[in-house]
Amino acid sequence: MLHLINVYLVWSQILPAAAWLRLGNYLRETQLLGSIQSTLYWDQNTGMPSGGASWRGEQLALLARELHLRQSSEQYVELINAAEAEFELEKQSGDLSAEIQLDKFRNLALLQQDFQRHQRLETSLVCELAQAKAEGYSRWQEAKTLNKFSLFSPALKRLLALRKQQAQQLSEPRTCWETLAQPFEPDVTLSRIEELFSPLRQRLPELLERVRHWKRIPIKKDWDLDAGAQQKLSRQLLAEWGQDIGVSSVASSPHPFSITLGPSDFRLTTRIVQGQPLSSFFATAHEWGHSLYEQGLPSESHQWFAWPLGHATSMGLHESQSLFWENRVARSKSFADRWWHRFADAGAPVASSCDLWRLMNPLIPGLNRVEADELSYGLHIMIRTEIEIELLERDLEVDAIPEEWNKRYKELLGLTPINDSEGCLQDVHWSEGLFGYFPSYLLGHLISAQLSEAMTKDLVLNGVDSIEPIDHLIASGSEATLLEWLRSHVHCYGRSLNSEQLVEKVSGKKLSSFPFLAYLEEKIDHLERSS
Repeated sequence: MLHLINVYLVWSQILPAAAWLRLGNYLRETQLLGSIQSTLYWDQNTGMPSGGASWRGEQLALLARELHLRQSSEQYVELINAAEAEFELEKQSGDLSAEIQLDKFRNLALLQQDFQRHQRLETSLVCELAQAKAEGYSRWQEAKTLNKFSLFSPALKRLLALRKQQAQQLSEPRTCWETLAQPFEPDVTLSRIEELFSPLRQRLPELLERVRHWKRIPIKKDWDLDAGAQQKLSRQLLAEWGQDIGVSSVASSPHPFSITLGPSDFRLTTRIVQGQPLSSFFATAHEWGHSLYEQGLPSESHQWFAWPLGHATSMGLHESQSLFWENRVARSKSFADRWWHRFADAGAPVASSCDLWRLMNPLIPGLNRVEADELSYGLHIMIRTEIEIELLERDLEVDAIPEEWNKRYKELLGLTPINDSEGCLQDVHWSEGLFGYFPSYLLGHLISAQLSEAMTKDLVLNGVDSIEPIDHLIASGSEATLLEWLRSHVHCYGRSLNSEQLVEKVSGKKLSSFPFLAYLEEKIDHLERSS
C-alpha cells in the first residue's frame, strides 16, 4: 500500500486534479468510444444495407482495438493505482462516510478486475474477434434467409476457435465455458447452473405433459393483426408504462433488442412476425423492461459517466427485469381485464378478458424461443446451454449442431424443426460469439419469480390492501408503483452486488428454481379452471 501512496504523491505533483477525477475523465472518454461502437451496432441491426457488412466489420474492429488499448494501457493502470492511493489517504483522514468508502472500494476493485481481463488479451485477437462477429452476423442472416446452416457453419467455427483462444489467454481458474460466461453472469459455474436447472429439466416436461391433456375451449387459431394495429398497441403500452419519447425510440430489427447509446438515449427494437399477432407486443414489453432497468441504474455513477457501480450487475438480473414486465405484468389476468377491449377493437378474436388471457398464455410448446410461453421457454434455453457447453467443453462438431438440436427438441418438447431456419438458425447470439449468454434468460425467470415473491410481501406490509398486491396494482393501472419498488429495491444496486447476492439481500433467500416452479403451477391451475 505504501507503493500506491508513493505513486499518488508523484502523480499529484504532475497533475493537480484529484486522482479520482482524472480516472473518471479517462473512463468517460472510454465510454464515449464504447457508445460509438454501440451506435454502429444499432445501425447494423436496424438500417445498414447488407453491402455495408465488410466495411462495418473494419469499423468495429478499429473501435475494438482502440477500446482494448485504452482498457489495458499503462496510463490506465497508473490512473487506477493513483486513485487507490488517494482513496487510502482519504480513509486514513476520516473524510469519507462508510457508504462512500464502500462504493469507492467496490468501484476500484471492479476496475482492477476488468483491467486484468483486458490486459491478458492480445490486441490482434480483439480485432480479429470484432471482424469475425461482424462477418458471423452477416453469414447468419444469409443462412437463415436461405435456410442453409452450411452457409453459417464456417463463420461459427471461426468464432468458436477465437473464443477458445480468448479463454486460454484469460487463463482464469475456470473452464472454457465458465470463463466466457463471466461477462454475462459474474461468478457463475457449471455446477451452479446444473444445480439450478436440474429441477426444471425434470419438472417442466411433466407440466407440459399435464397441459397437453387439457380440455380447452376452442379459440381461433389462424388469425393475425395488421402491422399498423400491432404498432398502435405497442405504442399505447409504452405510453402507459411511462415512455419519454425525448430520450427513447423504437425501431424494427430481425431480432428484438434493447440498447443504451448515451445517458439520455435509450433504444429498443421489435419486429412484426406474420402469423404471430402478439409477438411484437410482447417483444415491446420485454425490451422496455430492459430499458427501464438501464434508466434506473444509479445516477451518481451512471455507466455513461463510466463508473462500474452504474452498470447492470448481470444479464440474468437484466432478464429478470424484462421478464417481469413481459410475463408477470403483460401476460397476467389483471392486464387482460384492462386491455381486452383494445385488442378486440384492433381485430383480435376475443369477446372477454379470459379469451385474451388464454391467447396470451397458450401453454402449447413450439419451436421458436422468442415466441415461447413461460412453461416451455426454459426448455428452449436448456437445449441451447447444453449444446454450447458440448461445443466448448466436449468438442461437439459444429456441423453436428442441426442434428443435435433436432434430437434434443424431440426429447424435451416433443417437436422436430422441419428446417434449419426454424431450428438452430433462429437465434442471433452465436453469430456474435456470445457463448455463455443463453443461461441468463432462464436465470432471469428464476430471479424474477423470487423478486416477485419479495415484492408481494413488501407491498402487503406497506399497505397495499390485497392478497395479490401485484395483480391489484396492475388491475388499477398502477404499474408505476411496481416500477418504484424495483427502482428502490433492485435497480439502485448497480454492480455493487452480483445477481445472487442481490436476490438474497432482497428476498432473504438463496436463489432457487422453486419459486419459479411454484408460480408456474399456480398459473397453470388458474388457466385450467378458465378453460
